[in-house]
Amino acid sequence: MGTKAISAERESSRTVRQGQPCEEAIRCRRKFLRFFPGGFHGEKYISWERGYKWESHERWEEALGQKEFRRLLRAGEFTEIASRAVRIEQQSRHSMIFSFEKMALRDAVKSEAGARLFAEGLYDFLHGAGNVERKFERWCEVVAALPRKQTRVLTWPLVTVFGFIAQPETHIFLKPMVTRNAAREYGFDFRYKSRPSWETYASFLAFAETVRSDLQDLRPRDMIDIQSFMWVQGSDEYEE
Repeated sequence: MGTKAISAERESSRTVRQGQPCEEAIRCRRKFLRFFPGGFHGEKYISWERGYKWESHERWEEALGQKEFRRLLRAGEFTEIASRAVRIEQQSRHSMIFSFEKMALRDAVKSEAGARLFAEGLYDFLHGAGNVERKFERWCEVVAALPRKQTRVLTWPLVTVFGFIAQPETHIFLKPMVTRNAAREYGFDFRYKSRPSWETYASFLAFAETVRSDLQDLRPRDMIDIQSFMWVQGSDEYEE
């Protein structure tokens, strides 16, 4: 799906704030620039935030780019696909998911049936037919259906981390507490619900589009930059 089609689809599913940035947004911008005076293209920002996330994307492209992903699926290498996906996230300098979520995911894809469900569902989410809304809804259904031992697999970080790593031009990573904090600081009405759903993800994408529009002069490249900006606003790592 092209960028214009995705943008039109997002506009139809939620409202993006129009006009000049609000006072809260201006304060958030100032905070970001206090930590990163060079903005999204400065060395400090790339070292602290963007670099390791982009490296994860590059590892994904090498190990599970669309052509290789399709080849593995056709060969029935479901366990290998799941192992590669999990390994790519774990190799990140700063892991994006909690240890209990990693354990839940490893348990979920340990069986052949679980690995197949995960692999086919993830390929459909990233490369399947249909619009972003339908594919995201199907992906949530897949994750909800994965085998579960103790800890639940259907969490926002697990539902969004692989899309963010694989397709940062389209998808964004949702860490609930940090994202809710960031939305509050930014003055954005984020419609959050704890169970993953398109309604909440669409609201999150609207938040991302608002931030991108407000910061267009800083030239954010993709959702990695947008997510990093939000992280600065909502994480206690950047308390002042």
